[in-house]
Amino acid sequence: MWKIIKTIVLGLIVLVCLWVVYEVVVFPRVADLRTRDPETTTLIEARADEERREGREPKRVQQWVPLERISPNLQRAVLAGEDSNFATHSGFDYQAIQRAWEEAQREAAKEAKEEGDSDPSGWIPAMPSFKRGASTITQQLAKNLFLSTERTFLRKGREALITYFLERSLSKRRILEIYLNVIEWGDGVYGAEAAARTYFGKPAANLTPREAAFLAAMIPNPRTVFNPKANPRRVARRQRIIQRGIPHVKLPAT
Repeated sequence: MWKIIKTIVLGLIVLVCLWVVYEVVVFPRVADLRTRDPETTTLIEARADEERREGREPKRVQQWVPLERISPNLQRAVLAGEDSNFATHSGFDYQAIQRAWEEAQREAAKEAKEEGDSDPSGWIPAMPSFKRGASTITQQLAKNLFLSTERTFLRKGREALITYFLERSLSKRRILEIYLNVIEWGDGVYGAEAAARTYFGKPAANLTPREAAFLAAMIPNPRTVFNPKANPRRVARRQRIIQRGIPHVKLPAT
């Protein structure tokens, strides 16, 4: 009996060791992003695969620009909507942000009810929480760049590791620069420059606070829930909330 238990334990140890070796081999070379702009992301490739499966040619509008050519209005708007403690946390933010956002949530829900923007079941589309502790900018970037959309403990573990190394290997400004250049802003639209030109016909450097808040409002789901053509009132409510927060957001210094 002891020999059987010993064999099983040794077998499990071998399997764990092999898994660790595999993870080390396939783990992304995060440090390369200090000087290399990613050519594509897992999300971009997933969207392209979806298009091909449906018999369509994949669309991709994207133009990389340095952070200095992205309006501070947009930088602040994105942080206000997605991760207002970005400049100070280490990749994971489990503290409540401002109670003002909770009040804004209640106001948004009230407006939605008054405007009749709800489904027959009575659900009211409140704004996505501004307490982004479960999904910081760095965590979103880790998932966007390297991971699938599956919801498993293994994927969350990889996300946590990549997030840790992104924060350790890159400056905050570099993380924000990559994020703003790769995130999805509509069907085939990726990055701030493409978004600014698609929606406002101008470069990202020239976005006003109102325009920046509009783009930031779309980020959680620009193709459906926060698609400005399908749900303009929902986007407008989130836009107003984000615009209020823009002056109070701290940008990363390094």
